[in-house]
Amino acid sequence: MSKGLIKFLVIVVSLACLYSLSFTFVTRKVEKDAANYAKGDMVKEKAYLDSIASEVVYNIGIAKFTYREAKANELALGLDLKGGMNVTMEISLDELITNLANKPKDANFNKALETAIAKSKTTNTSLIELFLNEYKATGATTPIATFFATKDNAGAIQAGSSEGEVRSFLNREADNAIQNSYKVLRTRIDKFGVASPNIQIQQGTNRILIELPGVNDQERVRKLLQGSAKLEFYETFRNEQAYGIIDNINNTLASALKSDKKAPATVATTDSTATAAADTTKKEDNLLAKLGANKNATDSNAAANAGLEAGNPLFSVLNPNVGQGPSGQMELAPGAIVGYASLKDTAKVNAYLARPEVKGIIPGNMRLLWAVKPESFSKTADILALYAIKTSGAENGPTMTGDVITDARDGFSQQNKPIVSMSMNAEGARQWQRVTGQAAQGKYSIAIVLDGVVYSAPGVEKEIAGGNSEISGNFTIEDTKDLANVLKAGRLPTTAKIVEEAIVGPSLGQVAIDSGVNSAIVGIIVVMAFMIAYYNRAGIAANIAVIFNVFFLMGVLASLNAVLTLPGIAGIVLTMGTAVDANVLIYERMREEKALGKSMRQVVSDGYKHAMPSILDSQITTFLVGLILFFTGSGPIQGFATTLMIGIITSLFTAIFITRLIFEYMLKREMKITVSFPWSDHTMKNANFQFVKKRKVAYTISLIAVVISIASIATKGFSYGVDFQGGRTYTVRFDEQVKAEDIRENLNNVFGTTTEVKTFGSENQLRITTSYHIEETSDAADKEVLAKLNEGLSKAQVSKYEILSQQKVGPTIASDIRDRAIYASILSIIVIAGYILVRFHKWQYSAGAAIATIHDAIILLGLFSMLDGIVPFSLDIDQHFVAAILTVLGYSVNDTVVVFDRLREYLKKPNAHKEEIGTTINNAINSTLSRTVITSLTVIFVLAVLFVFGGEVIRGFSFAILIGIVVATYSSIFLAAPAIFDLSRGKHLASSAKEEEKKQVKVVTP
Repeated sequence: MSKGLIKFLVIVVSLACLYSLSFTFVTRKVEKDAANYAKGDMVKEKAYLDSIASEVVYNIGIAKFTYREAKANELALGLDLKGGMNVTMEISLDELITNLANKPKDANFNKALETAIAKSKTTNTSLIELFLNEYKATGATTPIATFFATKDNAGAIQAGSSEGEVRSFLNREADNAIQNSYKVLRTRIDKFGVASPNIQIQQGTNRILIELPGVNDQERVRKLLQGSAKLEFYETFRNEQAYGIIDNINNTLASALKSDKKAPATVATTDSTATAAADTTKKEDNLLAKLGANKNATDSNAAANAGLEAGNPLFSVLNPNVGQGPSGQMELAPGAIVGYASLKDTAKVNAYLARPEVKGIIPGNMRLLWAVKPESFSKTADILALYAIKTSGAENGPTMTGDVITDARDGFSQQNKPIVSMSMNAEGARQWQRVTGQAAQGKYSIAIVLDGVVYSAPGVEKEIAGGNSEISGNFTIEDTKDLANVLKAGRLPTTAKIVEEAIVGPSLGQVAIDSGVNSAIVGIIVVMAFMIAYYNRAGIAANIAVIFNVFFLMGVLASLNAVLTLPGIAGIVLTMGTAVDANVLIYERMREEKALGKSMRQVVSDGYKHAMPSILDSQITTFLVGLILFFTGSGPIQGFATTLMIGIITSLFTAIFITRLIFEYMLKREMKITVSFPWSDHTMKNANFQFVKKRKVAYTISLIAVVISIASIATKGFSYGVDFQGGRTYTVRFDEQVKAEDIRENLNNVFGTTTEVKTFGSENQLRITTSYHIEETSDAADKEVLAKLNEGLSKAQVSKYEILSQQKVGPTIASDIRDRAIYASILSIIVIAGYILVRFHKWQYSAGAAIATIHDAIILLGLFSMLDGIVPFSLDIDQHFVAAILTVLGYSVNDTVVVFDRLREYLKKPNAHKEEIGTTINNAINSTLSRTVITSLTVIFVLAVLFVFGGEVIRGFSFAILIGIVVATYSSIFLAAPAIFDLSRGKHLASSAKEEEKKQVKVVTP
């Protein structure tokens, strides 16, 4: 690869990162303007942002981006930084099974389900599998298929179906329930108006994860998310029937808004469709005259001129549905749509329609409902359609409800157009035949409404018998998939419940941001100062690479639409420390080559070449740990894993390419390159420690430490975080210093159970955890626990207090998180050992690395057990701790692999077999000792900064990594490589012929 190509790559990556980050700069500027305009009024600020949502705020050449588009591309902040609500919804599979079987009274059926529910709380086996096994275990003679062979399931299961067919049916219905719930929740949240929400199905489970940044009305969110999906079918008014009412509303508003007293205008109200239809001919000319001959239905700007707004307030924000007739004249368009409004204007339309004088105009059997999403014809703005819905019956309800639907699927017509096929049960088919017959005769549409939003309003050509229908229209494939899901949601035989919840107040989020920024700034200063102090001019090159590394890391995060969390910031700070690892490996090699009397150009070239295998092996092992963390963790832990993995890639890029370009630049201009000061030039240069000879001393120390750790774990145990044991946790800030013991005593009395109360950060801040109502996840239980918390705090006669954050985790999900953490740890050790085996071809290397990593994990667990309650900060075992311990394992192997690489290199030398294997191992450790110590010191400096300045939320997390790095450095030097001597029984590890012939890693030379 040529130097020109490397420069080109650096420029391209830099521009790409700058482009990705630019959206964040733009949205921050817009939001700052909104805040300045609103002056603290949140309603006014939101209205400002809504008003410009569809306006172009960013131009890059020919590319133009609206605020909404720029917002979607920004680097979003997680809940722990911004505040908001994090919810895990769980689809009730027990309810699904019961409802699909029409709630049978059979004792064996219900006993099997009850036992399966109990077992599901302690195992990862699916509830469906557990239920089928338990039913079989009851010895019941009634085939399981008999219960599910109902009328609604007739097309999928029969009484003679096998157990395997029942299993497939239940799993398919469970998947449908999860997908349909996801669709319903997605739509509800979009309606709620949350900026940058995040919703995802947790693969392999019946759970849906939801993040709602900036939300502060938790009660409203809970009701929104846990309400049952309501699918309804309505007849509609024709546009020409409804327009007279819309015109009357417009005139009434004009009169009312002119009145200083804002009194309702005296108008002639219409109570029925017949009255509205009678007015149609009389008012049509007036309405079209107001619209203007060249009025376009999507042109909201033209409608919003001053004259029209004063005389026609409704029409200034709602454009009636008109089109061009056969003769070119403007006329009312057919269909159920009565008007269009820009998304930013829908709130104003709703406000107009909610006025008392307007409510009196709208007939009792009419509802005006918005479409679920913007119209496809609008390219420059988000335009929503407003439908006129006709209610029926004494209660003004729907014509039909969605529980009659047995199936719905997307497909294609004979003309290869996307359509939706829908099937109904017998009762539904009879109703559908009647409804479609009336609609065809009256030439009106039938609206499909879910949760008060219109998904489609197809016209009806003729009466449909048999209950099987095809819905066609101007659909995309995605539209038909969505509509099919909506129709299936109508018979959703289960509900979604909140099983995990975390609420972070904005004030705590701001503290987290300040802590994260402070730790990042101090961390980068410490790293830069140390690199220059130790490596002289080469340290400056490394610092430039570190700056580029942070810039690239942030740019890649933004381009991936990643969410930046507090552990993510910790990952960035940690990356700054590990980013210099590759540079340290290169510089230490350069110092060795320089000592051999080579020219500086050759020193640079050979330094990069010989360091490359160690760089790649050490970084790949850490990357594998990050990968495991990403797939086993959730929320903030995934954010940390993402940052860690991207940081490894960007660190390699900057260390290998950017520093090399700097050295080439210096060589070309004959500038002096130095990799040390006189004081640091001979640091550990001639180290000759007898590690193998003294290994038994190290073994003894480690064995004692491991025994003490295991003893503490077995006797004292751990303090588990709420995400590992379940329960509810509250972070409470008081106006003055409080005594944790006094609070604990009063809360124990109120809850009737032991309450965990710990100082969290400052003396006036506590973290309170209770297991009261741990099995209950309902809203009623949440309110009761909160009420008892307030009661206990009031009995303690404390000063004013504020609940900054709260978290709820059900016992089932806590068990699942704990199991996944254990699997992740075991999997990490196996994957690392497997990689080392493949890379080094000798099982002794894998075993040595595994011994070191297991040693590190046990001692770190033991320290958390022993020090819990002694140190003045939380040492809970939770997801953050799992991330920390896996990071330590990755770092431990990183260090170990560097020694192994040097050992392998020495073993490949001619006549290497003539030297004692113990001597070779000693030489490998001693020759890499400088690198091991320098890298560890750099990371320790950064972690110390993170521990002091990173904030209380991640103090335990940073402490775990800090202590873990010290232990990992010890094990890589004193255990991993010396263990190879004993594992090989002191015999020489001869390289295989395959390894001898393997090509060395080629270094890119600019």
